[in-house]
This record gives sequence, C-alpha cells and structure tokens, in this order.
Amino acid sequence: TVLVAAGTYLENINFNGKNIKVIGSDWETTIIDGNQSGSVVSFVNGEDSTAVLSGFTIQNGSAIYGGGIHCADSSNPNLNNLIVKNNLCGWGGGAGIYCSDNSSPTLEQIIIQNNNSDDVGGGIYCKYNSNPILTDVVIEGNSAIGGSYLGFVYGGGGGISCFNSSPVLK
Repeated sequence: TVLVAAGTYLENINFNGKNIKVIGSDWETTIIDGNQSGSVVSFVNGEDSTAVLSGFTIQNGSAIYGGGIHCADSSNPNLNNLIVKNNLCGWGGGAGIYCSDNSSPTLEQIIIQNNNSDDVGGGIYCKYNSNPILTDVVIEGNSAIGGSYLGFVYGGGGGISCFNSSPVLK
C-alpha cells in the first residue's frame, strides 16, 4: 500500500503488473497531473482487482488511448473515489477512461468530467470484451467528435462509447 499526501504531482504512473494499492489523501486535494505527456495512469499488464487507485483527481493526460486512465490486456483494477477530468485523446478514444482487450475494471464513486476525444468515448470508451462495473459514476460535460474508417462514419459518444463491450451499471 502506498499512501499519498495531499498535493499536486506531475506524474504518469504505470502499475507495471503490480497489484498494489495507491491511496490519495482526498480526491479533491490529491492530484495526479499528467502534464499532457501520455496517459496519467496505466493498467496494461494484467493487474487484478487487488490493484487499487483511490482518492485522487486524475487530470491533464493526453494520449491516443486513455488520456486519464488506460486499462488494457486483461487488467481489472479497482478504481474508486476519483475525479477524472480535463484529459484528451486522439483518434483512439477514451479521453477519461479507456478499457480494451478483456479489461473490466470496477469503477465506484467516480466523477468523469470535461474530457475530450478526437474520436470516440469522451468520458469512457470500452471495446473488445471489456465490461467495466460502474457504481455511483457521474459522467458529465465530456465530448467526442467521431470519425470515419474505410468510408464508415461513426458517432462520437461524448459520455460513453462501447464497441463489442457491455458495461454493467449499478
């Protein structure tokens, strides 16, 4: 368990397959700022539900996939008591939270706001058998432009966009 004091930290964190708990002092005063240099927090090495991120504001990430939080490759962390805001992503999607390739994190008591995607899923983007569980999640003020691929035009899904996935809403 890593306990983090209130403050603003210019960081990009990758859990690197470690199932650890990273707990901030308070979700409004403990801020991880990605400084627009990639995903702010990444779970991309099969982390399980014992990997925990709690008590933070996650902001100012900028990546192709998952500007704020990037979950991929069968990663299933427990994310709770978070504010995920002001993140960007390019054509890949999921400016706030991105879930792909069998990644089904648990999201509880999270505010996802003011994230912007140049593609799909301004707030959350789920694809390829990713089925996150959402409990007490507020998704507001997010945007996504949408696009086209091989002549196929698709919508953006400013709040949430799903492709071959089904989030569980509680």
